[in-house]
Amino acid sequence: MLKDNIRNLRKAKGLSQEELAVKLNVVRQTISKWEKGLSVPDSGMLVSLAEELDTSVSTLLGETVQVECLNKGNLNSISEKLEVINLQLAKISEMKVRTIRYLLISVCAIIIVVFIALATINSEYLAWDFNDPELAIAGTLLHGFEFIFVRFAPFAFIGSVIGIVFTYRKR
Repeated sequence: MLKDNIRNLRKAKGLSQEELAVKLNVVRQTISKWEKGLSVPDSGMLVSLAEELDTSVSTLLGETVQVECLNKGNLNSISEKLEVINLQLAKISEMKVRTIRYLLISVCAIIIVVFIALATINSEYLAWDFNDPELAIAGTLLHGFEFIFVRFAPFAFIGSVIGIVFTYRKR
């Protein structure tokens, strides 16, 4: 809700991300991150943002409030709402990392299974009678697959292992 409100209000005022960033003394990428939902402004910046967009903080956060007064209690509620948004962003980020990790683990497992299968076959298809067109095509396809797989799979495996290690790193 916050990301959409920031983007919509900025566009309604006819401001580019760069222009709004200059007014708030931040870089354009910060505005972009807010609008993509990758981060949220802190409570002080949220107040400044609301002022620049000629709206209330509650409106930015998705609420409609009749009387707006910025007192200590209101700032505390804003901080609590921002904390909830930050926790949601962290949870989404963790889910993405976990999904990537499981995909990389799956790639490693598939590579190992295919290597075991190729070792079990032990290139027996090379002894087939290649005068039979069907066997010739099947044997050629198997040989081509094995040739390419054996050369590229180790790089994919190593890349996946490195990716798995990076997903376990502390941020």
